Formats: sequence, C-alpha cells, structure tokens
Amino acid sequence: MGRLKTLTRRAFLIGSVAVTGGVAFGAYIVGRDPENPLLAGLGDGEAAITPFVKITSEGVTLITPHADVGQGVYHAQALLIAEEMDLDLGQFEVSPGEPSAAYWNTAMAEEAVPFKSTDESFAAETMRSVMGGVFKVFGVQGTGGSSSMPDSFVKLREAGAVARETLKAAAAARTGVPVGDLTTASGEVRLPDASTIAYTDLATDAAGIEPVRSVTLRDPSEWRLVGKPTQRLDIVGKSTGTTPYGIDLQIPGMVHATVKMNPRRGPMNGYDASAAEGMRGVEKIIPVRNGVAVVASNTWYAIQAANAIEFDWGASPYPPEQDQHWAEVDASFTEERLNMEWRHDGDVDAALNGAEVISAEYRAPYVAHQPLEPLNAIVRVDENGAEVWANHQLPGFLKMQVAGVAGIEADQVTFHNQYGGGSFGHRLEFENITLATEIAMQMPGVPVKLTFSREEDFCQDFGRQIGAARAKGVVKDGKVEAFDLQIATTSAVASQGGRMGLPVGGPDTQISAGAWNNPYDIPNQRHRAYLVPELAPVSSWRSVGASGAGFFNEGPLDEMILAAGGDPLEERIRMCTHDDARKVLEAVREMSGWGSDLGPNRGRGVAFVNSFGVPTAEVIEVTMTDWGIKIDKVFVALDVGTIIDPDNFENHVQGGVVFGLGHAINSELTYSDGIAEQTNYHAAEGMRLYQTPEIHVRGLENAEKIRGVGEPPIPPAAPALANAIFAATGQRLREMPFNKFIDFV
Repeated sequence: MGRLKTLTRRAFLIGSVAVTGGVAFGAYIVGRDPENPLLAGLGDGEAAITPFVKITSEGVTLITPHADVGQGVYHAQALLIAEEMDLDLGQFEVSPGEPSAAYWNTAMAEEAVPFKSTDESFAAETMRSVMGGVFKVFGVQGTGGSSSMPDSFVKLREAGAVARETLKAAAAARTGVPVGDLTTASGEVRLPDASTIAYTDLATDAAGIEPVRSVTLRDPSEWRLVGKPTQRLDIVGKSTGTTPYGIDLQIPGMVHATVKMNPRRGPMNGYDASAAEGMRGVEKIIPVRNGVAVVASNTWYAIQAANAIEFDWGASPYPPEQDQHWAEVDASFTEERLNMEWRHDGDVDAALNGAEVISAEYRAPYVAHQPLEPLNAIVRVDENGAEVWANHQLPGFLKMQVAGVAGIEADQVTFHNQYGGGSFGHRLEFENITLATEIAMQMPGVPVKLTFSREEDFCQDFGRQIGAARAKGVVKDGKVEAFDLQIATTSAVASQGGRMGLPVGGPDTQISAGAWNNPYDIPNQRHRAYLVPELAPVSSWRSVGASGAGFFNEGPLDEMILAAGGDPLEERIRMCTHDDARKVLEAVREMSGWGSDLGPNRGRGVAFVNSFGVPTAEVIEVTMTDWGIKIDKVFVALDVGTIIDPDNFENHVQGGVVFGLGHAINSELTYSDGIAEQTNYHAAEGMRLYQTPEIHVRGLENAEKIRGVGEPPIPPAAPALANAIFAATGQRLREMPFNKFIDFV
C-alpha cells in the first residue's frame, strides 16, 4: 500500500460507496443496470429481451456496441451472443445500436488503475472494481485499450443465455411443455415430440413475459462457435467492396464539404476565397473554427476549391521547430517534472554508486495514425436536434460534443455508427464531428457530408506522444544487478482529455506503461516517469504509452544482458517471475529455434512487453544484405486467456506486427514552422508488401482473465527488430524511425 498512498485518489472505496470527482455513489446505484434502450419504439410482436437481443417476426438482430474499425469486433461480439443463444452464423443480423449507458465498458477502467495487470491483491482488485463502477454509473461506452473482448466476454454470453431461456419460457407457456423438457438449436426451440418453434415465431410471446435472469453459462467443452475458426461476418462484403464505410454513405439531399484549418493549430487571421468562389460545383464557403469549409456538389470540387483559397495563418501555440520539441523533452528529466516513481526494488542509487555504469538514451517520435479511410462525417441539424452518421469509438461522448456545438441536449442527438476503415486511436477524436456540426448549423435541415483530404487528415492529426528515455545499469557475475529507467513523454491522456473537457490529474498511467510492469526480477530496479509539458497536441495511438515505453525498456535491457555476457532470451526467462509470462517466452524460444546457428550476416532479436494485461514475446530474424536489412521472420507468442476466433486472432496479431514494424522503420511526424512536414503516405510509408516477413503466431490460453489482442503485438516489434539488427550488424539503434540510420529492403 506504500505506493498507493502517494497517488492522487481519483477514485477510492469507503465501505460500500464509490467516490470519484467529489460525487458519491451508493452500492445500489452502482449495482443498478441502465434501462434497455431497445424497448423504446418496439412495435407489436417485437421483443427486446436484453439490450443486446432484438427479435421480430422478420429476424434476429444482435447488438454489438463496440465500434468496428477493421478489427472484426462486430463478428466477435456476435459469436459470444450466438454461442449461448444457439444461433448459427447466417441466422442473425448485427447492429451497433444507439449509444446507451446500457453498453458501458467496465474493462476500459483497468488501464486507469496504478497496478500491474498481474497484481491481484485486495487493493488492486478493489480499485479495479471501483473504477469499473464509475464507468458503469457514468455509462461510459467506448472501444479502445484492447478492452472489447474483456468487456464483452461474460456480459454478451449472459445476454445470449437470457434470451435463450426466455424464449424457452415463452415456448413452455404457449405449449404447456415444461421448460426442462425443451431444448434449443439453430434458432429454434425444440419440443420432445421433435416439433420446433422458430425464435422469430416466439417474438410476441417473449415480449409479454419477464426475461429469465437466472441462467448458467455453458462449459467451454460445449462451445460450437467460440474458440473455433469461423468466417467473419464482414468478409464477403469487404472482399467484394460492398461493405459501406462512413465515407461511402449517401443521404438524400446531402451536400459535400471539406475543410482547411490552420496547419499550425493556431488562429486564422484572414483568408481570400475570391479564386475559389467561382470554381465549378462550389455552393458555399463558410468560416469555421481556425479555418474555412467549402461546400460543393461533390468532394473533389470541394477539395480543389479549398486548395485555391489563400490564408493568413496565425502562429502555432507550441514551439515551431522540431529541435525545440526534443529540447523540451530532454529538459524534462527533473524532480519538478517527475510524474510518478512506478517501481523501486532494492537500492538503485547504492548499486550505481562507484560501479561501472552502462548508460543509453532512446527516443520515440511523434507518429500519425494514418488509417486508410480519412476522417469523415455526415451531420444534419434542424429544429428537432441533430443526426450524425460516422464511425466513432466513443459514441456517448460524440453526442455530448455535437450537443455542445449545436446548443442542444445530448438526447436530441441521434448517432448511427458505421464501419470504420481503420483507426488506431484516430477515431477517438472529434474534430471531424464538431466541424461537420458547425457547417450543418449554417445549413439547417441539409445533411452535410464532411470529408478531410488526405493531406488535411495528416496535418490535423493528434499523433502519438513524443518521448525519450535514459537508462543506466550495472552488471555483476554475469547478471544485471541494477536497472534504472527514466522515461519522459508528453501526455496523451491530458492532451486528449483536455479536448474532451475532462478533468485530468494525478499520475499518468501511460507514460511508463509497458516498462515498469515488466516481470523481471532484477535486484535493484527503478522506473520513473516524467511529464513533458504539452507541445504539439497528441492522442491515443495504438498501444498508447507502451508503443514507446516497450522500446525504452527492452532495448537498454538487451544491452545490459549482453554486457553481462548473458543470452538475451535465456536471461529474460531466468529473470521472469510470472508463470504466464515465462510460458510465453518459452513458447517463442521453441517456435524460433532460438540458439541455432543462422549463418553469416544474420541475427535474431527478442523483446517482451506486457501491455493491456497481455504478456507478449517476439523474436525477429534479419539478414544484412548488400542493399540493407531484410526482415525474414517474426515469431510471436502471447496469452489472452481465451481466444474467441483463432483465425481472426492470428490475423490481428500479424497485422499488429506489420503495424509496429512499419512505423518503427519508416514513420514519424516532425514540425517545421509549426507545421507537420509529413502530409501523405509517401512521407510515412509504414511497411511495404515486399518488406513484410513471415509471421508465425502462437496464442496461449493460460491466463484466467480474458484479454484483448488489438494492441499488445505492437510494443515488442520495434525493440525486437532493433535487437536483431544489433545481433546481425553490431549497430545499436536507439531512435525511431530506424530508416534514419539504416536501409531496409
């Protein structure tokens, strides 16, 4: 409890009362479930048994409230409900539903507590419970932090089981056959005489009875869908180009718009639109916050006209040159900017004093989100309220943002969540939503489709936090005796929260995430996090703090293990104090054939990072060619507790590795004259197809808690690659992107 006492208590428990932000919630309030949003507007013969299941005579609709941004989460959520409800694939439709407090995400609270995911102490579990209660009371619906499956795993199976048992009760009431004599399969209730009643035929009956709440979930040995390879529900549509994304939507009567905003993020002093006003298709030019919107008959005309406007842009609110940003980071390793000492084992200062100290400095730059689908939204505002069509990961907050701009109540905003063409944290922000609302307010009753140009999307992105690390260590008797890691970054939490109007205080859990919670038993180990004052605005980027902190931890540690004369993988296994993490390391050792001779000009590197509760190890093999480094193979082992769909799991991990490697090799955001210098994919390539290695994946299921897989494969990728390059070439890479120092083929 020593460290807990040093924290600013944003939430804590007193008896049966959760207290946060000065508001107290009794146990009754925390335990009370929100109203079922599907009950509003039900027609005759329609049943909404739970907030996740709606049945009509026409079919079954499963509500999958976590936003789908390409990760297949609509499919995974539907599998959980269908498993317990005895539905087959093809027997239901899916819908994200309307935003509602009934879809609160308890699992998102786990990243807000200052404990290792492996810490199951009373204090840790109590804090998690309290924060989960806070998220429930406030009805925080959200997708992020690899939380969709941890949040859904039990509640959606329970929703399916409640629907199943309620339909059986409805069939029993109709037929007089005892419930115990009824079974279900393939979307129907089956009677002892082999006759059946389709779920859709029981909608009216089910609507007239109370849902059966006392249910038993099936044993995994009985699962038909969960844990089995299945074809994703969206695979045909996405493969044939028929799945409609937000950018594809057409609303009758809509107009098209784009924006040009100050690339320095400051004010707009003035503009001259005379050259644009007479251009083909242009209907209206409207001033908006920090810029101008062009409304036209199609998006191309709007973008062409926007590019023709001359602007007088104001100065940036942050230092204009990239060197100044790095200077501020370097100046942040001070006691005044110490945000939190997350870990202190042994006596680090004594171990470093008088010893031969190994030192290293590492850097991670700003990086853009750069999803393939640029930001877009359709908004209509009239006397009755506002209606929004877009993809977003925080639908409840979206309604509040729109309401704030339009001067209406949040319950006057209707939101239709769409498929998103990638996000990586980008669709946690609101610029496209609020700007579309501004434009729509000036065109009452007209649906306005706002689409960012690719260049505007890059320029206005809130990228990954910039940061650096300073590491010191001492080796003794072939082992790492002391490891002192200091990390300084800007705060994605504070920057993003500030734009949302949320109070942010206390220690930032993301600065050192993926580093301080390592499972290594080093006699003297200290992890400190330093808060760099806000520079360029930043946001959550896939794996958030761990995307940099994993690199900061695993690079220097590799240096120290080698300085001690140890084997990088075997020594990590020896130091590992957590069973699940050790098994992950042992698995990747076996997969990769670690220790075998690779031959000349080749090398292997390993890294381990626990992010979002998922222990993940990666081994990478590279070859030094005459033209540069070739990445040959990647071996990944990770433990998420339970794998919902093995195919989607493997694809997700492979995609995460490609994402992590591509950005480590090729991508950064830099500023000159206050403007981001990278404006399209030519300057931030990610990984090319010809560079993509073989990726071998092994999912372990030893952990008791289920975890998500969207982000954990990313943090180990950069350090494993850097460590492999050192093994092959002797060149140590301590700064991303690596292509600044070495070529890749």
